[in-house]
Amino acid sequence: MFKRDWDRRTCAKRGHVTYRPTEPELAGRLHTATAVGEAWRCLRCGDFALGAPHGSGPAADAPLVPRGKALRDLFILRFLAVERVLRGVIIILMAWGVWKFSNSQEAVQRIFEQDLTVFKPVTDHFHWDLDHAPVVETIRKTFGYQKKTLLIVAGAMIAYALIEIVEAVGLWLGKRWAEYLTVVATAAFLPLEGYELHEHVSAVKICTLALNIAAVLWIMLSKRLFGLRGGAAAFEAERHSASLLEVEEAAGTVPHPDRTHGAHARS
Repeated sequence: MFKRDWDRRTCAKRGHVTYRPTEPELAGRLHTATAVGEAWRCLRCGDFALGAPHGSGPAADAPLVPRGKALRDLFILRFLAVERVLRGVIIILMAWGVWKFSNSQEAVQRIFEQDLTVFKPVTDHFHWDLDHAPVVETIRKTFGYQKKTLLIVAGAMIAYALIEIVEAVGLWLGKRWAEYLTVVATAAFLPLEGYELHEHVSAVKICTLALNIAAVLWIMLSKRLFGLRGGAAAFEAERHSASLLEVEEAAGTVPHPDRTHGAHARS
């Protein structure tokens, strides 16, 4: 079955990441000479790249380059970041609409009632009570809201949108605080989304609720939040271990998990 090589795909888009360790033995395995110049092994995909290394120093200080599962996790986090940016922009536009409405509430109500009378002959012909339609009644209720209430609603929407955008920036950069913020903020609104779905079922609401539940569970488990799977200590140990192994794995002293699995599968 075809398996997408995220490492080489990412290197093709962003370029290779090379590093020269100060340990001579490791440096010798990462380096090779070619007819057109020196080449160093990429820490992400393992291929040799022509040119001087991008960095140098002890192997323990080698950059933590996401690859394999870590690279897929980063892709998922950035997908969630894009979704939250779009949601934040939409909420800001809605807040702007509420604010505009609060400043011209009476004028909008007059226009609405005038336009409604235009459609009444048509709806009366089909025996549809337009005055008592659910959508019309909901809109008329908003005309009864005080301007102060509408401004509070607009302010709350702006605050929520800013939280979404802050989440998006943090998730895109792979910050741990953003993962906590995303879990807490998303989980806090799950009961409200469930109530709205109970009141009116729609495909969009079902997909949104499912996506948010999946995001909360995935981030909590994969990132070891709130003490799960060893908590922050285990997460940092995993990151530190990966940093120490970057050069060694690229040099071939430690087998790549995917390659080891593939070798066992072929044997």
